Amino acid sequence: MESVIIRSAIVYMFLFVVLRMAGKRTLSEMTTFDLILVLIISEATQQALIDDDHSIMGGMLVILTLVFIDFILAMFSSKFRIFDKIINGVPMFLLENGTLHLDRMKKARVQLEDILEAARKTHGLESIDEIKSAVLEKDGSISVVPKYKDKLLGV
Repeated sequence: MESVIIRSAIVYMFLFVVLRMAGKRTLSEMTTFDLILVLIISEATQQALIDDDHSIMGGMLVILTLVFIDFILAMFSSKFRIFDKIINGVPMFLLENGTLHLDRMKKARVQLEDILEAARKTHGLESIDEIKSAVLEKDGSISVVPKYKDKLLGV
């Protein structure tokens, strides 16, 4: 039983690191290729977690171990700000006051079309000139603040 717990913990941490390195946008919006990759990863993960143990108790132990690790990480993230930044990352400005940060966009694997798509979906904006700022949030979504918001507020 100890080997199931140890395998579960190792696989959880490995997947966490790999998905963190993949970037926020990978987790936010999945393409068909991403879905296929997730399905293949899940099958490989299942095999790594249970090995030859196909018992109900073994499966329950894997689930409990994974949930426990997730609970501990969430608890540390809520108590320690630096841990939260390491685990969940921080929001990143991709566009500020009309200036695109191409280095950040490249690092986050975000294209101008992604920002424009978020602007269309949230505010009906059609041009980069209508956007005051765009932020890649911790969850991988892009928040857009339109320039016209300042005019509406009388700024």
